[in-house]
Amino acid sequence: MSPTFSAQTQLGWQAGMLSARPGRPGEPPLPPGLHLMSGGGGSHDADAESALFVPPGTAGAALPLVVLLHGATSHPAQVLPILQGEAERRGILLLAPKSREYSWDIIRGDFGPDIAVLDRLLIEVFEHFEVDPARIALAGFSDGASYALSVGLVNGELFSRILAFSPGFLVPGRRSGKPAIFISHGNADGVLPIQRCSRRIVPQLRADGYPVDYREFAGGHTVPADLATAAVEPLAPAPGS
Repeated sequence: MSPTFSAQTQLGWQAGMLSARPGRPGEPPLPPGLHLMSGGGGSHDADAESALFVPPGTAGAALPLVVLLHGATSHPAQVLPILQGEAERRGILLLAPKSREYSWDIIRGDFGPDIAVLDRLLIEVFEHFEVDPARIALAGFSDGASYALSVGLVNGELFSRILAFSPGFLVPGRRSGKPAIFISHGNADGVLPIQRCSRRIVPQLRADGYPVDYREFAGGHTVPADLATAAVEPLAPAPGS
């Protein structure tokens, strides 16, 4: 059954605020593998394509969680490979929502529909899994990275870490907490050029007092495997490391 949200919670969505918080699960965990999730949004195609990857061998443990946001005109199946191998190796839950339109709501104007879906998805994950509240990250690539920065800074009391792979911008607004931020960007990015994107974003974040681990690399609009590894390492060191 879909949760019922108060008028205050729904008003908060318009400011990018999420109400979901980890706690004691009320349902059994989902088995390892990839699961499609509706986010409580009915039969809308965009909701139905959201996905949760459950790593093997994690029963009984408080797990780290990464929410991974796709780029414009993309979908979860295209963004999951960026971190799925690391999630499997390190025992990380990996949630990949699907935007309701071609990209995330704030990029088209205002927060709202996608925040509502993300809230529902997080509630569902927390209902099935014990998630470590100190190890919840919001990540994204391209437009998803811009959205991860924007939403993550609004919800810094929920997300301890933000992973932004080739972001374009971040929107001003309410801020909470001081999440650690990882940003990577290719110096030959032809989609979101580094000079007008990350090289502007990073100094702004540092001036605002956020701890930023910034990695430039030789390449284009992509996520090198070694930087994906570096981004998630603080959440869950690999076995034997």
